[in-house]
Amino acid sequence: MKRYYVIFEGQVQGVGFRWVLMRLAHMYNLTGWVRNRDDGRVDCELQGDAVSIFDLIAKAHSASYYVRIDNYSAKEIEPVEHETGFDVHY
Repeated sequence: MKRYYVIFEGQVQGVGFRWVLMRLAHMYNLTGWVRNRDDGRVDCELQGDAVSIFDLIAKAHSASYYVRIDNYSAKEIEPVEHETGFDVHY
């Protein structure tokens, strides 16, 4: 089990991107959370199989016509025990 802190840059706010990530997280059986940042980026924590996490990131680039990801960074962090879902934070 792996957990990554990921920051997405580009046209990622106001276009339903958090909901796209939530749908993809459910599809890939990942847990964690996603939120909009004050600086226009979106950050999230994704936990599960590492291959599934990076498959989600790859799929996010083309999951919505309105989303444009210009760049992202991913840093491995400590897993959270007993996490059961994926949440959208406000």
